[in-house]
Amino acid sequence: MRRKLFSLFVILLLSLQTAAVRADKVDDYVKAEMRKQRIPGLSLAVVKEGKIIKAEGYGLANVEHNIPARPETVFKIGSVSKQFIATGIMLLVQEGKIGLDDKVGKYLDGSPESWNGITIRHLLTHTSGIVREGPGFDPFKDQKDFDVIKTAYTSPLRFAPGEKYEYCNVGYFSLAEIISRVSGKPWGDFMNERVFAPLGMTATRPTSYSAIVPNRADGYEWKNDKMQNAVEYIAVRPSGAFLSNVLDLAKWDAALYTDAILKQATREQMWTPVKLNSGAAYPYGLGWQLDSLGNHKQIHHGGSLPGFRSQFSRLPDDKLSIIVLTNCDNANPVAIVRGVAATYLSDLAASVAK
Repeated sequence: MRRKLFSLFVILLLSLQTAAVRADKVDDYVKAEMRKQRIPGLSLAVVKEGKIIKAEGYGLANVEHNIPARPETVFKIGSVSKQFIATGIMLLVQEGKIGLDDKVGKYLDGSPESWNGITIRHLLTHTSGIVREGPGFDPFKDQKDFDVIKTAYTSPLRFAPGEKYEYCNVGYFSLAEIISRVSGKPWGDFMNERVFAPLGMTATRPTSYSAIVPNRADGYEWKNDKMQNAVEYIAVRPSGAFLSNVLDLAKWDAALYTDAILKQATREQMWTPVKLNSGAAYPYGLGWQLDSLGNHKQIHHGGSLPGFRSQFSRLPDDKLSIIVLTNCDNANPVAIVRGVAATYLSDLAASVAK
């Protein structure tokens, strides 16, 4: 009996040592990349089967006041937000309040004749043909979403709806406006009531210039051979809507293994490549990019706003997710995700080393 207990103790000790070595390798890798990429602060979460196996902050959330980055540090997540706006739409779809193939003109009054063929699905998949940015958008003004959308009404479509994929932020302004109109409440309130609050995502909220946000990181850029403060947008962009931290995003990752927010059939719809008019598929779903990391299937999205770069990557076959949030305009979080993944997936190590 004693020998058996001793053997179990040795196995446990070796497992803990292996985990510690792996953790040290991740820390060393991340710190080296931060030096190379000149990133002031970074938060990382590694999630396995919905459970955090590593959460760490590195560097500084605020350089001027020497405030360390921690897992609780709140960053602008940019277009990682698109999966949440898409989720808001899909909740309304689940309830039968809207349809993916509804024409957007049903919800957006005054939309031009050229938009008659555009559906909600086209907006979600960036296949609408609408210009990328609203011509009247001003990052230094507080504007209503619909006012920005209407400035795109006079711009000709870049292609017929469904013809091809072309990234479009106006589409996500439009989706947020549709959420507000159909739900009868501001899209930020709807998302908090239906997604963030139920999951305990207490740090996640719409981006705000003026609000007091606990643990908020400041944004920076490396320019003219020196670090400086990045420009601060006053406008709230539904296309890059939210502030969050890696702990909240790990809660969201865990929810995506369950029916807590979205039914399995809905999640599968979101993770299915869009089919273009030609019948060809493009690797983007409903608010998610769909491709591979090495030989591993990947569901992910990146985000950027001045002073911030982020990446949320899910490797579903491995049940492994990696979340990287940074406060640097020049950061490459995609590369960092790949390097961290290689620590856990040995077949990626060779490609990262190249």
